[in-house]
Amino acid sequence: MVTQNPSTACSRRSVCGGLAGLWLASFAPDAAATGRQGAARFGPPQSFSWQALIEQARAMAARPFQPEREAPGAQAIDYDAAGKLTYGPATTLGGTVRLLPISRYAPVPVRINLIEGGKARRLLSASGMFAGGGDAAPAGFRLLNARGDGDWLSFIGATYFRSAGAQNQYGISARGVAVDTALDSGEEFPRFTEFWIEALGDAHVRVHALVDGPSLSGAMRIDSTNGPDGVTQDVTAAFTLRRDIRRLGIAPASSMFWYDQDGAARGPDWRPEIHDSDGLAVVAANGEHLWRPLRNPRHARTNAFALTNPRGFGLMQRDRRFADYQDDGAFYDRRPNLWVEPLGDWGPGAVMLYEFPTDSETTDNVAAFWVADAAMQAGASHEWRYRLHWISHDPSAGAGARLVDQWNGAGGIPGAAAQEGTRKLVFDFEGDSLIGLDRASGVEAVTNLPPAAVATQAAYPVVGTMRRWRVVLDVRPAAMAQREFRLFLRRNGAALSETIIAPME
Repeated sequence: MVTQNPSTACSRRSVCGGLAGLWLASFAPDAAATGRQGAARFGPPQSFSWQALIEQARAMAARPFQPEREAPGAQAIDYDAAGKLTYGPATTLGGTVRLLPISRYAPVPVRINLIEGGKARRLLSASGMFAGGGDAAPAGFRLLNARGDGDWLSFIGATYFRSAGAQNQYGISARGVAVDTALDSGEEFPRFTEFWIEALGDAHVRVHALVDGPSLSGAMRIDSTNGPDGVTQDVTAAFTLRRDIRRLGIAPASSMFWYDQDGAARGPDWRPEIHDSDGLAVVAANGEHLWRPLRNPRHARTNAFALTNPRGFGLMQRDRRFADYQDDGAFYDRRPNLWVEPLGDWGPGAVMLYEFPTDSETTDNVAAFWVADAAMQAGASHEWRYRLHWISHDPSAGAGARLVDQWNGAGGIPGAAAQEGTRKLVFDFEGDSLIGLDRASGVEAVTNLPPAAVATQAAYPVVGTMRRWRVVLDVRPAAMAQREFRLFLRRNGAALSETIIAPME
């Protein structure tokens, strides 16, 4: 299990979402967010460089870890009090930067610097900079858009950051690094301890950050651009290890999946579906497209997809039909996808997916990240470069058909008594590769299920459609040794669709 630490991390939405929950729908209170930079007090200009920041992180890693303390009074700032400090007229920092206050959800302050003309000046006092002229230490910051009526990027809690994407709706979160996620020893949450913010335009900002934790120190450079199709971030992460790390997660993301159209875990909620993401997409170096639908499992589970130099991976929200959610407050149909595009040679490793049970939408119960095969040993330094895409379209889509819907139920013939010991699994694929094909075209569903586990199997075009095919399987779970299986459509030896990694639970 992951150790949840609400004082330093926002792996639970009650922590990351203590403030972020206010960000999800309406930004109107920020329309008057103006002020003069002179209201803040800064230290003298200091030289700054990326290489110097890396050297600083390496020097820190050579020393014992010294945890930073909570700010006095942080526990007294609850959800409502934090909202009052966050929303309303307030002083901006560097034009579009608004500070986020400490609270019981993010009680450890951070140090903030502005870079102008290649020089850095540290913010010495945030007095009066919050909404209503309130005082608090900063726990993070957010970037307002050019209109000043909303924010498109935010950093707060542990190494969490996120973007509202192309549809101005927060959802999934990125993390700077993940340490020992889903291990029995418990998860560690390093922190962003200091930021250097360089505004390069209303829609372009470069953030440098210092990372520190019991097992590592590091420097990150995150260059973010807000464009018409969403937000793009070029990331460089340089870490030096204080001690051996069993599982170092690179380019991690945290999301939420409660239930989808299957509705098995819905419980009392009336909404048809609730999730920030509905699947993990992976594109291998050889061009194979993998899709692993997310699930709310009965027990925590971890999957590893072994790859060398992946083209990309990410947690996607493919279902973008409002009718499938009926939520006009949280707008799950607008939640951004987060696609990771590795830059350079990442070598052999695995994309890992971790899921654990949840009974509400307030818990981020899904994590995905890259783990290299190379040993992560004390004293070693490593650097990764990658590009993050916060977008509404799915960059993993290739020429083949994609999975667009799935259902499960009792096995057997509809209308007849359920067939004991079987489950019916239904998968709908859609794509141009299926146009013009019919039952006589030789299309087949290919799985790696053992023959004894398959009671019946069929693949056929959905009536009334041109590019949608359905696969129906009656399976015997008792005859399966694996917890999941592979499935794709094939014709004349060539794949017509992406490969589905279908979980059996």
